[in-house]
Amino acid sequence: MEKCREKREWGEKVSRLGGKVRIEKVLTDKVAPGWKEKKVQGEEKARGEGKASGEKRSQGKERVSKGGGRGFRRGRGEGQDREEQLSKDQGKGRVDKERVEELGWVEEQGRNKAGKQREEQTPGEKKGRGQGKGRGVGKVWAEDPEKGEARYRTRYQGSSHVARCPAMYPAGPAWPKLRVLRAMWALLAVLLAPGRLWAKEDIQECIWHVVLIKFEAVGEEGRSDRFFDLEPLETLDSVFSLLVDAPTDQNEKYLGFPYYLKINYSCGGESSEAQVRKGHLTGLKPLVLVTFQSPVNFHRWKIEQLQIQMEGAPFRSKERCNAEEVCAMSWYTPMPIKNGSVVMYVDVSSNGLGPFIQNKRFHVNINGFLQKQQDNTLQFTVGNEIFNLIPRYFINVPSRPLWHTVDQTPVLILGGIPDEKSVLLTDTSFTDFFLVELNIDSCWVGSFYCPQASFTATIYDAIATESTLFIRQNQLVYYFTGTYVTLHESNQGSGSWVRVLANECIKKLCPVHAHSNGSEYVMALTTGKREGYVHFGTITDGRVSFELLPRQRSVCEGLQVMNCSIIWAVFIAGDYNLLLLVQMEDPTTKKYFQVVSYDLVGNHLAILYTIPEFIPDARGLEFLMLLGTESHTTFLMVPKGMFYNQYSNLLYIWGNFLLQSYNYENFIYLADFPKEQSIKYLVNSFHGDMAIVTETEEIWYLLEGSYRMYKLFPSRGWEVHINLQVMHQSSVYTPNETMVTLFYEDTKLYQLVYLMKNQQGQLVKRHVPVEQLLMYQQLSNHYFFERQGSHLTLSFTNFCPFSVMRLRDLPNPQVYSRQERYRARPPRVVEPSGFHSENSLAVYQGLVYYLLCLHSEYHKPYADPVHDSTWRWSNKKQDQDYYFYLASNSQSPGNVYIDMASYEKIYDLKADYELPERIFLDKGTSYVFSVFLRVGEQSLEFTPERVLTSEELKSTVDLGVVLADPGCIEAVVRQKFLINRNSVLFRVTLSDKRSCFDQGLSGHHLLETSMLLKVAGAVGHCFQNTHQGPRMWLCLENSPCYDTIPHTIFAPEFFFKVLVSNRGVDKSTYCDYQLIFLLHIHGLPLSAKRAFFILVVSSSVFIGLVTLYIIFCLLLPVMVKAWNSLRWKINNIIMSESYYTYTSPSRNCSGTSETRSTVSSRVGSSDSSKVAEANQRAPEQTWKKKPLVT
Repeated sequence: MEKCREKREWGEKVSRLGGKVRIEKVLTDKVAPGWKEKKVQGEEKARGEGKASGEKRSQGKERVSKGGGRGFRRGRGEGQDREEQLSKDQGKGRVDKERVEELGWVEEQGRNKAGKQREEQTPGEKKGRGQGKGRGVGKVWAEDPEKGEARYRTRYQGSSHVARCPAMYPAGPAWPKLRVLRAMWALLAVLLAPGRLWAKEDIQECIWHVVLIKFEAVGEEGRSDRFFDLEPLETLDSVFSLLVDAPTDQNEKYLGFPYYLKINYSCGGESSEAQVRKGHLTGLKPLVLVTFQSPVNFHRWKIEQLQIQMEGAPFRSKERCNAEEVCAMSWYTPMPIKNGSVVMYVDVSSNGLGPFIQNKRFHVNINGFLQKQQDNTLQFTVGNEIFNLIPRYFINVPSRPLWHTVDQTPVLILGGIPDEKSVLLTDTSFTDFFLVELNIDSCWVGSFYCPQASFTATIYDAIATESTLFIRQNQLVYYFTGTYVTLHESNQGSGSWVRVLANECIKKLCPVHAHSNGSEYVMALTTGKREGYVHFGTITDGRVSFELLPRQRSVCEGLQVMNCSIIWAVFIAGDYNLLLLVQMEDPTTKKYFQVVSYDLVGNHLAILYTIPEFIPDARGLEFLMLLGTESHTTFLMVPKGMFYNQYSNLLYIWGNFLLQSYNYENFIYLADFPKEQSIKYLVNSFHGDMAIVTETEEIWYLLEGSYRMYKLFPSRGWEVHINLQVMHQSSVYTPNETMVTLFYEDTKLYQLVYLMKNQQGQLVKRHVPVEQLLMYQQLSNHYFFERQGSHLTLSFTNFCPFSVMRLRDLPNPQVYSRQERYRARPPRVVEPSGFHSENSLAVYQGLVYYLLCLHSEYHKPYADPVHDSTWRWSNKKQDQDYYFYLASNSQSPGNVYIDMASYEKIYDLKADYELPERIFLDKGTSYVFSVFLRVGEQSLEFTPERVLTSEELKSTVDLGVVLADPGCIEAVVRQKFLINRNSVLFRVTLSDKRSCFDQGLSGHHLLETSMLLKVAGAVGHCFQNTHQGPRMWLCLENSPCYDTIPHTIFAPEFFFKVLVSNRGVDKSTYCDYQLIFLLHIHGLPLSAKRAFFILVVSSSVFIGLVTLYIIFCLLLPVMVKAWNSLRWKINNIIMSESYYTYTSPSRNCSGTSETRSTVSSRVGSSDSSKVAEANQRAPEQTWKKKPLVT
């Protein structure tokens, strides 16, 4: 009788809070090995893509990972506990196990069926990031039972809003993650492997394309429009009047939006038209999710997190086509507009049918700086468009920062073009752009109190806000307010550029990246007679006002110094505080710098910090806490600016150094940045990432909360990346290029670069793959050679403390994110081909418009009778069976069937395997989720076969939570050890401490804070890569699959029978569980030399055969003619010989016959006489027939 039992361990967690000690017992289970776990880049990889991830040979055994085959995700409303088909490698199967007995050489490649998702698996996968501490920050570590859990308090007061965790990268299981395999960095650029080995071939690189077109331009090819017309269409009544027997109200006036979204896609080199037709015939439908960004002024507009999900309607092109059904087609959806929103995000995804197309986000923003002319052409109101990008505008011109209000700016502006009053404008985040010459007066004003060495037309500073643009030219400041009816409810845009602060000398504009209190801000630093003052600008609903600060006396007078100059200013909206970087000059002392605080409420000046004169000597440390007792180098500290992140409460001071602080008083020196360089500007994603650009155009990277800085460009990682791009024949990388600016978009880092190729200039936007660059850099620095048999193999040192990281037990997001989402599918058409007409698309426009009207008319504060904004439309549902009957019999009016169930509000959104972008915490509420970490095969200290104890797991991985506002938010982390799986499960609880707020209106004066999840030792060592990530090429020299020689006309194939068992691994049971499966290996590549040899031989044979065939075809007629002539001659010769033989006389016949013997004469006498007679008759006949022959 078998006995199966389960062992459990209890771990104690101690929490200290307010002098009290709380002991919590945590159940620790020994569970069965996990299946199909997702891998991150940090784990040890096999040497070839398509091999089993995590494969490692040891003592005749081999560990193999193999994931589910190409799968699908059920839909946006599906939960993570639903059954899914999961996949890890693109179209390739993977099974994670605890022990594999190798019955042959194992190399996983191909497609395998996905198993069912286990209860303990959660597909989400995240990456821990960052570390840090200081004032205003609480750090909570999941500690051992002796140390317990720690909670920290600070005096900071705030609200209960928690932003999206900046420490995690989103990851989802809908499509596979491509694990990065181990190979030496110099060997990354190798020959392309055959297509069958690549998921890239199995899953083509397809991308979505979205353009905006006017309502009347539907079906026209090659057209795109700008988003500026906001007036609703009133021409839909004629269409809806035809829908008599339909769930519409004939007394309702239906309106429509002025624009459509036109959607198609392309894959590789195949034409877009053919791809779209193929996708349509295989059932592909694009799903479009439009997200409306909330406005700045929450006093005028209510704060909403509103989304609408639509489905593309297929429509045939209007162009002439010879095909009966379709030549060119696209999908269309309405482009909705919402009052109060000018920034919209359009996320396009697939319905899971047809080809795999990666989800893509588009920025579709309203451009309020355009106007229509009388000839229906568009013209910029800020200036004149320039269509020629002259190379001198960009080549060898220093890059400049892109300043704007984060997440609120529809139109971005970038100056810095030398000796030209021109700027770059874009309403699509530089997917496309315009060069515009501004129509400003260019008045070069100067006087004795406005020191100016020289004058130029260059626009030095440019800042974009929600509806207003600011520029500085020389010492003059201008602004221009766009026309945004949806924001201001009136056409109050500027007619021309407005010069502001006309009597002031402005030396610099300083941006404020975050809005607050319903307004946006900008600061102007003065020089000359107003030295020591700041003009503080406030923008509310497009109205601009400036205030001179400090109000009573200048900073120099307040600090009682003779001469001072304000270098930079930072506004902290939560504290109504202004931080100033001030340069002091005193006749008795040298020049020095101080950080000064100005309280806007109490009009109080205070010195917070005095910057050291010389750069500290870190003595080989990564960072150094500046306490005043450290030694210094001989390099002067030259500060140039400051940066403040309102989410993490981090303040940076930058120059030829970088200092960071959580409380504006105690600073940490980051020693990785070289003191010989000087920072030009910082770029922050406000999600935990920061990029740094130096005066020499170097690019550095810093993860907030950590102290390590990484050089991205130039670097060895960048060289590897460039080499790979050249192999792919990428068009966005050239030897001659100039960076124009660097910026973040949706947590990703982008460059705007000017490329010169074949004497042609091009301005392009390209992604900077930070994770790939860091990974390449790590591989190039930490590798070694191991001898296996008769040859050396390449191995790499892995510093990542874990192999798997994912999120589990995520609650439904809508309760915490306050997200409202509507669903609107297109009406069904009766036409057999399924293509829509202009009328059916117009019906779709009207229904989406009506749905959003119901939402806007729904009075939440006044408690509508039903908690659903569509309840006024629900009375039509009672006749839906009748409408369906009409559609089934092709009797629907207008050939359109409107399904009432297709227009609804969604209340049951499930967690999408990642933390929501925003988490709203009310008083005393909590948000709970789990983080799963596995210490897998690639651990440095333990072999894969060994099961770690709880103590060993504690010393290997540890998770910490860093809080930006621990006075308002607390975190509790509990850990559970999964012994058999070498894993730890951390349960994180974020809670409001009931101590930061009085009651207020929903969405008003929120405290925007953040939390940071940190895995010790993970920063810079652990990377996550999707199928779009870095790739190695396969079957290199000395690998088992190198140069596989085919013995027949078919490619070699191998089948391996693999036995998976828990014997010797899982000691919690008496049962020996075994699983046998087959691995099918096929499509192995030839070596480059052998492939070239085969190509040469095959080509030679083919060319030889073709040559012989051509020669044969050319000589055949001549040979036939020669043969016929030869045969004729031979026949003539034969006939001539026969003639002479038969006509010759035989006179000696009688004499001869007489000498013969008597016996023979008797025997042949009769026959001879007969022959002689015949011979005598034959010549006589011949002579008679030919009498002329003598």
